[in-house]
Amino acid sequence: MPGTSLIAPAIRGQIRGQMSSRVVLLFSGQGAQTVGMAKDLAEGFPSVAARFAQADAILGFGLSAVMFDGPEDELKRTSFCQPALYLHGYACLDCLRERVDLDIAAAAGLSLGEFTAYAAASAFSFEDGLRLVARRGAFMEEACKETEGSMAAMIGGEESAVRRLAEAADVDVANLNAPGQIVISGSREGIAKAIAEAKDFGIRISKELNVAGAYHSRLMQSAKAKLSAELAATRLEPPRFPVVGNFRADAIDAPDGIRHSLEAQVTGSVRWAESMEKLLDAGHDLFLELGPGGVLEGLMKRIRKGVRVIGVHDRPSLEAAVAELS
Repeated sequence: MPGTSLIAPAIRGQIRGQMSSRVVLLFSGQGAQTVGMAKDLAEGFPSVAARFAQADAILGFGLSAVMFDGPEDELKRTSFCQPALYLHGYACLDCLRERVDLDIAAAAGLSLGEFTAYAAASAFSFEDGLRLVARRGAFMEEACKETEGSMAAMIGGEESAVRRLAEAADVDVANLNAPGQIVISGSREGIAKAIAEAKDFGIRISKELNVAGAYHSRLMQSAKAKLSAELAATRLEPPRFPVVGNFRADAIDAPDGIRHSLEAQVTGSVRWAESMEKLLDAGHDLFLELGPGGVLEGLMKRIRKGVRVIGVHDRPSLEAAVAELS
């Protein structure tokens, strides 16, 4: 498909000296949600308010009320936070597109953020993407209740050592976020064993995460099977710009390949660091993080220092981004 190659270097020198005029969109993943997210955008932009009303109508419940006012425990639920982050990221992009003529070179999203990236690239409609993400969240919440799973962060260890530890503890490598920052996922017993033995494998810090279950592991198999059926019934088109998927850490433009990527990442590893290296090595040097938390900017600093990441999550950050990009 023309226009989807990551090989051609970005055109340099048109924004702020040596920065590229082309941008790469990055969309947040689960865990970035926060009560009050996008509230000031909905209050300040009629188009965003209309987008939130549309989402509430599609879902059949007041997602926007939970996003704006909580309670926090409700927003943290997988079935709520996943569509909330999808909606927030898409709304941030809506606001930017109203104010700036964006030249989008590519996109990527962390875990569920990959759905937002494909929606932004028009691989599927906003409406279909929202339905998919809501069902994905519900399926994963069901899988969490059916299994006794957990996750743990492994900090300061080599990837090969973490993989050996995961094999010894019979758990899976869930997220390769950045050099020295890897997350494992699996049964509670396996995670406890991995934490207890981490230092024996040269891993400096091991810490169990406060999560509802074992995301991106074999314990999500039931969610993967259910999502596969939903994806098969959803109309997809080749994306208008490249989207680097989590599972293969590469751009995919064939609809069947996109379906496989989105399905496979439910139980497979999120290869985020490799995905960012792919984009950086193609010459892209200006990134927009659309969503709360600044997590992706933090990971980028560990992947490659000095890369420009502009975050957009509320009205002040939007105005600052518009000023930088105009």
